[in-house]
Amino acid sequence: MSVRKVCVVTGSSSGIGAATARLFAGRGWNIAINYSREAAPAEKVADECRALGAAAIVVKADVADDAACVRLAAQVEAEWGRADVLVNNAGTTRFVAPTDLDALSAEVFHQLYAVNVIGAFQMTRALMPMLKRHPVSAIVNVSSVASMLGIGSSIAYMASKGALNAMTFGLARAFGPEVRVNAIAPGLVETPWMRGGLGEERYAATVAAYKGRATLAEVIAPEDVARSIWYLGVDAMKTTGEVLLLDAGLRLSKA
Repeated sequence: MSVRKVCVVTGSSSGIGAATARLFAGRGWNIAINYSREAAPAEKVADECRALGAAAIVVKADVADDAACVRLAAQVEAEWGRADVLVNNAGTTRFVAPTDLDALSAEVFHQLYAVNVIGAFQMTRALMPMLKRHPVSAIVNVSSVASMLGIGSSIAYMASKGALNAMTFGLARAFGPEVRVNAIAPGLVETPWMRGGLGEERYAATVAAYKGRATLAEVIAPEDVARSIWYLGVDAMKTTGEVLLLDAGLRLSKA
């Protein structure tokens, strides 16, 4: 069994997940990098973690597939025999105007819930035996300000993140004191995922509008979220069942 603590980060080939992996690696943890499509970006993040002194493995797994989650957990078990923090970061969305109800079929809802909610549950279930071996371990679910303010890429996305928050509360109640379970709700995060989904022109306008409304006149960087994930996963030893809002003061809206 590894003497170094282990952090498993889903969806960690870019953005928030990659920033989180690098931060934990730089602070002495071993890292399990997860991706669902392209291996090269995940391998790059793993190399960055190794350069920081960590051991890192790269595991392909679609978190919507329960068998894939079980295989991911088995690889972590075989490699290190432990998991101390699980970061449920993998997520998906569909960019649909909130008034365009016809664009959101039941199939779209199912696709988003399969990753954003069920995927987080399946990863939690797969890793829970290892997490319970090392009290106090932690789970951090990456939610969104969309779950609180009714804004975001689509109604389906908002609803899925609200469901993730509710699951966070239930898991925290069920598995304390051995495992703490919290969520973080970032505002607009500057990621390739967001830029690609909106397109350059709309993305620039969205960033400008967000800064215009947020009290701190900023958007969120992936590294900002990573630091808050570290806090919830490692430092906040007496915090469980919380959703930490990280929105640069958008909820206090200047406009």
